[in-house]
Amino acid sequence: MTVSDMDRTVDFYCGLLGLSLVLRKTMANGMQVAFLDAGGGMLEVFAPPGGASTAVDVPDDTAGVRHLTFCFDNVEETFARLEQAGVEIKERPRFAVHSEMLNKIAFVRDPDGIIVELAERSQSRRG
Repeated sequence: MTVSDMDRTVDFYCGLLGLSLVLRKTMANGMQVAFLDAGGGMLEVFAPPGGASTAVDVPDDTAGVRHLTFCFDNVEETFARLEQAGVEIKERPRFAVHSEMLNKIAFVRDPDGIIVELAERSQSRRG
């Protein structure tokens, strides 16, 4: 994932969403890289030395990543904390359409406009 400001991104994903910073360094060309542990996967983040433009949403008929999804024990509580922190809201918590997988979901935007889904697993998927 490419971001405009590594400090702001680490603050959002680690400070607000609870991921863990595993490694952060600056490469010879000035590109910053960070690895954020999501507890079942790793998010690799790059910040070019000159910054980056705000993300553009991927249209329905275009290949690409539409959003990132992270699971939480309680979407309502996580959403409330993010809203209080001033995070941009895309969609407030609601019951998921795919109830066999998820109970509740909500959508916010990270500091670069990337859509992040907050998901709460359905009872049958918790384990």
